[in-house]
Amino acid sequence: MNRREWKRQQRRRFVGEHHKLFIIIFSVTGVLLITAATVLIIMHGKKNKDTKETPETAVAVTEGSKEKVVLDMGLDLPSATEEVTDETEEASNFSLSEWKEDHTRVKGIYVTGPVAGSERMDGMIKLMDETELNAMVIDIKNDGGEITFKMSEDTEPGRLGNCVRYIRDIEGLMQTLKEHNVYTIARIVSFKDPLLAEKRPELALYNEEGELITDGNDLAWVNPCKEEVWEYLTEIAEYSADLGFDEIQYDYVRFPVGEEAEKADYGVELTPENKHTYITGFLNYASERLHKKGIPVTADLFGTIIGNPIDVGQVGQDYVELAQAADALCPMIYPSHYAAGVFGLEVPDAQPYEAILAALEKSKDELKDVPEDSKAVIRPWLQDFSAPWVEGHITYGIDEINAQIKAVYDAGYEEWILWNARNNYTMAGDEE
Repeated sequence: MNRREWKRQQRRRFVGEHHKLFIIIFSVTGVLLITAATVLIIMHGKKNKDTKETPETAVAVTEGSKEKVVLDMGLDLPSATEEVTDETEEASNFSLSEWKEDHTRVKGIYVTGPVAGSERMDGMIKLMDETELNAMVIDIKNDGGEITFKMSEDTEPGRLGNCVRYIRDIEGLMQTLKEHNVYTIARIVSFKDPLLAEKRPELALYNEEGELITDGNDLAWVNPCKEEVWEYLTEIAEYSADLGFDEIQYDYVRFPVGEEAEKADYGVELTPENKHTYITGFLNYASERLHKKGIPVTADLFGTIIGNPIDVGQVGQDYVELAQAADALCPMIYPSHYAAGVFGLEVPDAQPYEAILAALEKSKDELKDVPEDSKAVIRPWLQDFSAPWVEGHITYGIDEINAQIKAVYDAGYEEWILWNARNNYTMAGDEE
């Protein structure tokens, strides 16, 4: 379901839910019109009894003013019978085709909240000035559910006390980044959120014993099916956009995985076949709001979902569908995340060029039937870390980074982002 179809569905849902109200409104309006027509007929009959004007003419004029009468009553309502036009639907300050044509081709790095608020940020900015890097993905809402700067008390995160001032002067930081021509991307961790689960327990996920659904780090998740959660995440994104961020990136925009997660009560009839509708629905919901501000919306995805219906059924990320809901997709195709033998490679981690090229060729094949004017930009996450837990792994340095970047270009893509959880980037001479 793409963004346009989602909007039409929401409009039809609105009309259906308010059908009786529409009938009452238009019935009352009809009575008023008939009364007005009768008065006009009588008045015209008295005033123009010697003319050729007929009662039918007077009624026709009145019926032609029906829309004005409804608006004068303060009822600006959609028609209950007519399909809304595309022009009406697209009340947006954002054009995907125009953005794809002229947006910054991202060559970025990930930056945590604590680093963004520390002296280390000077080094990150120096990287932007001295290398081909031009963008930062900055934690705005991290894996622990913390907002990394102080939001207004008028916002729900502010009222709940979910803000930690890792970045003490967010406005000043944004100004500095703009001065250095850094393209800024706000990373918002979505449905993994222990703070919101604690403060709003009705939004949390529970197993059959009433215990919170958590991940391997014991961090709780909230329900991806609840629009209250969607609203919370969208409010944070809008606030970030108003601060001057160029783009919003949602991470963990998926369902939790594991046996306990499969047993969780989501409040809806959930199957592997319909999970993806909630993830796509959320991105459509957020995009509609953020596009009014002219801001693109992107999403991080598991690289393994590409062409893999089993993984799609588990996490709810449908690659083809999301490529028409988001403005850019950022698949995490780290070589270390692929098992031995994937892509015909004995140890994908030990062959970074071949692993990245194979993953992106698979991406191209998966999206080949998606119309270009509605297809998201593909911007992969690349590995800037070594993975000693992988049997047969290699140490990643500048050669391995360059090999991955070359694979991106050879696959026909233009953009990439480097991931290092500690923000120690090879381009800065810091190798793990």
